[in-house]
Amino acid sequence: MPRTLDREVISTKQQKIADLARRAPQRVLLTLAHHIDLMWMEEAYRRTRKDGAVGVDGVTAEAYEQRLQENLSDLLERFKSGRYRAPPVRRVHIPKDGAKNKTRPIGIPTLEDKVLQRAVLMALEPVYEQDFPDCSYGFRPGRSPHQALEVLWRGLMGIGGGWVIDLDIQCFLDRCSYYPPADCGSSKRSGIASGSFILSPLRLPCETWMASSSPRLTRCNTVWRDTPRMRMASTIGT
Repeated sequence: MPRTLDREVISTKQQKIADLARRAPQRVLLTLAHHIDLMWMEEAYRRTRKDGAVGVDGVTAEAYEQRLQENLSDLLERFKSGRYRAPPVRRVHIPKDGAKNKTRPIGIPTLEDKVLQRAVLMALEPVYEQDFPDCSYGFRPGRSPHQALEVLWRGLMGIGGGWVIDLDIQCFLDRCSYYPPADCGSSKRSGIASGSFILSPLRLPCETWMASSSPRLTRCNTVWRDTPRMRMASTIGT
């Protein structure tokens, strides 16, 4: 029951953020970070995937949970004080489907970094959800590729059919910059996105491993490839 109540409290906070963003679409929201408290961090941890490959620190979810409250409290304090510095991202090259002798680079943050990214996402998502057009389905809550296909099918049937072209630009995302550079990425919508918390980690280096040293590696989303620091932004910006 307490967990259910905690989630209801967080849901209420997110709804208030969404309502404010909807009523004032041009307003810069500078007071989002105070929503992120220990309860918020606990929910962010619950939503974070636990079975993925480990980051550069080698810390697993099982090990992190041995002192979960202490670890989350410490992470929250570092975030609030501005002392948090994201560690390097572990880069792994995995075989590329359908391409002989080619690999795909992906980045694996630490578990703790994923938790904090999730916590910030939970605060930013209600803001940017108000800006996305109704036709946008990528990585949005309550939406799926199946729904996008259904809308596409209905649209095609409504006009009596048409051409559907499926194409892939070779290596397009290998070195692509998905978002503006960190020093010019201030957001007009959310003050939390213009602070050092999100900007400074973008300049950190990667550490590289090969797939053979990562037996627990699983397929990640495209947005993780060469810009794993942008995972949180990519998740809400696709």
